[in-house]
Amino acid sequence: MRVSVTEAKGQLTELVRRAEAGEEVVLTRHGQATVRLAPVRRRPDADKRRAVIAAVQAAARKRLAELSKARGEPLRTRYELGEAGERATDSDAARSQDFLYDEDGLPN
Repeated sequence: MRVSVTEAKGQLTELVRRAEAGEEVVLTRHGQATVRLAPVRRRPDADKRRAVIAAVQAAARKRLAELSKARGEPLRTRYELGEAGERATDSDAARSQDFLYDEDGLPN
């Protein structure tokens, strides 16, 4: 639905209701679209987000276990593997950015 800004002044409440219901409401000025009214989508609270993340992680672990069992060998994630396919160590990770800094710890 396209409505001029002048007309919208008198029927703003109705336009907001329509936008909340999912209808696209576009306000125009001199025939050109200038504003779109859209409902605000509420973000889930932190507990719900954590629950979704935990569910996805659990599903990924389950799938990884299934694939490991099917292949007959343990599968490792990319995080667990180094550049050459061997397991990365913390000391390697700690030194991975050393080339960016000189001996005084300042950027090169």
